Amino acid sequence: MIRIMMLAGFVSLLAFQSCTTATAEKQEREEINKFIVTQPVTMDTAFIKEYVSQIRSVRNIELHAQEKGFLQNIYVDEGQFVKAGQLLFKIMPALYEAELQKAQAEAKAAEIELQNATALADKNVISKNEQALAQAKLEQAKAAVSMAKVHLSFTEIRAPFEGYIDRIPKKVGSLIDEGELLTSLSDNSKMFAYFNVSEPEYLEYQTNVKGRADNIINLMLANGQMHKYKGKVEVIESEFDSETGNIAFRALFPNPDNLLRNGETGKVVMKMPIKNAVIIPQKATYEIQNKKYVFVVGADKVVKSREINITGEVPDLYVVRSGLNADEKILLEGVQKVKDDDRIEYEFQNPQEVVTHLKLKAE
Repeated sequence: MIRIMMLAGFVSLLAFQSCTTATAEKQEREEINKFIVTQPVTMDTAFIKEYVSQIRSVRNIELHAQEKGFLQNIYVDEGQFVKAGQLLFKIMPALYEAELQKAQAEAKAAEIELQNATALADKNVISKNEQALAQAKLEQAKAAVSMAKVHLSFTEIRAPFEGYIDRIPKKVGSLIDEGELLTSLSDNSKMFAYFNVSEPEYLEYQTNVKGRADNIINLMLANGQMHKYKGKVEVIESEFDSETGNIAFRALFPNPDNLLRNGETGKVVMKMPIKNAVIIPQKATYEIQNKKYVFVVGADKVVKSREINITGEVPDLYVVRSGLNADEKILLEGVQKVKDDDRIEYEFQNPQEVVTHLKLKAE
């Protein structure tokens, strides 16, 4: 009898322990499956937008030979700074010097002929028409002299403005054809930065005058450092690119240290203010094939995946352009643990508190 009672008590104890364990496991599962949910924050903010840019000299030209001949002298070196009017190249001028001398001699002869014709016309030995013909021949000879001087001047290539010499592909003694490239010249005193802006951003910039992006901008160089001089947006091109849907902006940057060179790349950095921006934590999103998604939690506690469009970002936060309303609940933590149509238990966190406790806040 005692053994039976002991056995019954032991069975009861096992059942109690099993029930206690099951209850604890159920509570633990509920705690594990309880997610943190929040909502977007609507606030005025600003984010930094970066645009890949091409850097160009304010003046960059190619210098070509205007006459054919042998390259007699090179007076500069690659990369050298030159002043306006400085002699850069000379193409062997002997032929053009001879042409000038010939033209000058013919002009002298025409002048003597005109003098004789004038004297004879005054004595009525020849007609006035013959005198006029001699005058025309002199004018023609003088024109030939002027042309010969122009051709001779073409054998000297001078800098049209001050700047830096680029590569010089030809060497002394090379036969140069008319129109052949000798070098390039860049005026780097100021530099243009060209960058492409999307149509929505362009419209915001043009129409939202009070809230538009600053036209005073920064330039991030290829090494990640900022150019020490700020630039200014000056020009917007007249047409959109039909393939990309973008339009080109042009900014002007001072370059007194000559750090920037023609052909460099960088990033234009603009501060973009936004009124009533819809902001969410970055950790509430996940990415698939370069598209951003969030899990929206419905009134029935069922989560649905939804694609969102991001217009910009600040530290730890995304500014949402479309795809999410400010009054919708989103999953804040555990986005990798759920899938579409899962029903969840959650704890709601005030969105302002969420933003406050992030490592960095919006501006």
